Amino acid sequence: MTGRIVEIAEDGRHLSLSRGFLVVESRGVEIGRVPLDDIGSVVANAHGLTYSNNLLLALSERGVPVVLCGPNHVPAAFLWPVDGHHVQAQRMRAQLNVSVPQTKRLWQILVRAKIRQQGAVLEAKGAPSGAFEALARKVRSGDPDNIEAQAARRYWPLLFGDDFRRDSDAGGVNGLLNYGYAILRSTVARGVMGAGLHPTLGLFHRNRGNPLCLVDDLMEPFRPFVDLAVLRLAEAGHEAVTPEAKRFLALVPSLDLPTTEGATPLSTVVMRAATSLAQAYQAAEKGYARLAGRDSLRLKRMRPVRG
Repeated sequence: MTGRIVEIAEDGRHLSLSRGFLVVESRGVEIGRVPLDDIGSVVANAHGLTYSNNLLLALSERGVPVVLCGPNHVPAAFLWPVDGHHVQAQRMRAQLNVSVPQTKRLWQILVRAKIRQQGAVLEAKGAPSGAFEALARKVRSGDPDNIEAQAARRYWPLLFGDDFRRDSDAGGVNGLLNYGYAILRSTVARGVMGAGLHPTLGLFHRNRGNPLCLVDDLMEPFRPFVDLAVLRLAEAGHEAVTPEAKRFLALVPSLDLPTTEGATPLSTVVMRAATSLAQAYQAAEKGYARLAGRDSLRLKRMRPVRG
């Protein structure tokens, strides 16, 4: 079960706990409830919201992240549980002690996977995509040549047109991307926390003001699936973050991806990747890691679903 994305988009709501349910109220009147065990994440995307402490504790006990978004739909804060996994201390210690060369090799794997996915998205659109496989093969340990940025400069104009510029402060398609990435970020955060890793200790991202550096690292290969969903919305004439667009983007974590184990929801693939990363950290600490292959983090090339 992938879990439902519960978004609170209307101002002035109160969220509380009642007999295993998240209850939403407006001016003291209940307007909806969701079983806690059905929730994958809670996205707070409105102003004037209030919460009961019991609800936040119950969500944390289930490993359900609460995402607090700003007016541009970009996450501003996260609530995550202190105890996320039975071997959390051991895995975090290994994560903290990982060597710089190992970190660079892991980042190489993620960047290669991202660029290959970007090529697959362009292929799904019918746009030129052949250069992306070549670019992925050029990525060296740590991506010192910044092939990721080179791919991005080719990717965005091919996907959304020559006039498009990725700007997280802009509206339109950029706003839709922001919202989709917020959903994806909450999914990856849950995977990272569920694997017993610390979300602040990243591989590449190092921003001292960012508590989710590792989440932002691990979500890179999955961003193109959001891009494809936003492309479908744009092709259908959606240019704003409307309730209909939000419902469509909330389905991204449940998107079935072709893997060696058969069709698997994206959220499950994310969890497997996070677990694989945790195991890689532990293997490196014991001195027997073998991480040269592109599939080391279970990020085999996955073709986006057409449609």
